[in-house]
Order: sequence, then structure tokens, then C-alpha cells
Amino acid sequence: MSEPRKSFHREDPDTRRDDLIAATLHLIARSGIRSATVRAIAAEAGVTQGLIRHYFTTKEELIAAAFERHMTQLSARSMEAAAAPAPSALQALARVIEMALQPPSSDADTVAIWAGFLQMIQLEPQMLAVHQRAYLGYRDTLEALIARAYSEAGIETDPTHLRRMAIACNAVLDGLWIEGGLLPHCFDPGETVQIALQSVADILHLPALCNAGEDT
Repeated sequence: MSEPRKSFHREDPDTRRDDLIAATLHLIARSGIRSATVRAIAAEAGVTQGLIRHYFTTKEELIAAAFERHMTQLSARSMEAAAAPAPSALQALARVIEMALQPPSSDADTVAIWAGFLQMIQLEPQMLAVHQRAYLGYRDTLEALIARAYSEAGIETDPTHLRRMAIACNAVLDGLWIEGGLLPHCFDPGETVQIALQSVADILHLPALCNAGEDT
């Protein structure tokens, strides 16, 4: 343990803080939220408990920071996929769906970390706010892509319909993301992606969506 601790202390303050957050996430993925005590986090990071208190006033503050990092990383992958050039809006939408249901977004550790935080979301206002921002951000991304896909297909719509379609599509992705991440052995390779593409196409009445992902 002595060598990692020396390396850790040579790092700048921002990196030290990042390392503590990473250690917290690794611990939660491996052993659950209840295992993330100050003592355990310090051991995981190879530092003293006092150093943790230097960067985070309370354990709850560190847990909230870890949750925000986790959700930010998930959102960033989706935003990058949505912003990447694509031949059509359908292919852009398919790419975002695929990104959501493939590693690293949907691997067992990623879903387990989110599930570990779930109990605390309603108890900690800061964490509830993080969850809301992430949910609304992803929903808005889907809504914008759906609007583009409808426009390309010449389908007239309105803000209320777009919002509801985004909510419905997001619900499908959430369910497949959770089960595919926690029970990957219950699905064939790529099956959750294909189910999502077909389900979203059916919800939106865009039958070409399932084929759009094949060229992304």
C-alpha cells in the first residue's frame, strides 16, 4: 500500500479529488453503497482518512460527487453520439440508442453503481437534482433527435407529442439498460440493441429506424 500512497500524494489537488471519487465508484461497483465508508474508501485509494476529509467535508459530500461523476460520464457518451456527424437523423438516433446499450455505458459495473446510488436519490436533495438533470438532459437529446427524424420523414408533430414520444422511448431504453447490465447472460449478443431499435421505431412509427443502426 505504501507505493500507491506515495504516487497519490505527488498528484495535484484536482487529480487527488478525482482519485477519491474513482475509488468510491470502484468500491460501490464491487461491494455496494453501504460498503463505501470513509475507512474503506481510504483503503481503496491508498490514502489516509484525514486526506479524504481535506477534500470532502462529509462522506455524503463525497458520495454525491461520485454520483454526479457517474451520471456526467454516462450523459457525455450520449451527447457525443448525438453530436457526431451522421448521414441522417434516423442514423443519429440509432447511434444514440446503440451507445446507451453497449459497454461501457451498459456493462455490469456501470449499472451496479447506478443501482447502488438509487436508494439515496430520494434522501439527498443534491443527488436528486443530479438525477433530474441527467434524466432531463437525455430525454431532451432524444426529443431533439426524434424531431429531426420526423422532419426528415415529413411527419407533422407538436411539442407535447415530441415530449411524450421521448419519455416513452427513454422508458424502453432504461428498462433494457438495467436488465441488460444486470443480467447480460439472459440476452443474446446485441439483442438488447436490436429490441430497442425495433421498439423505438414502433413507438415513433418509423420502420426504417431498425435498419439505420446497421450503418452507424
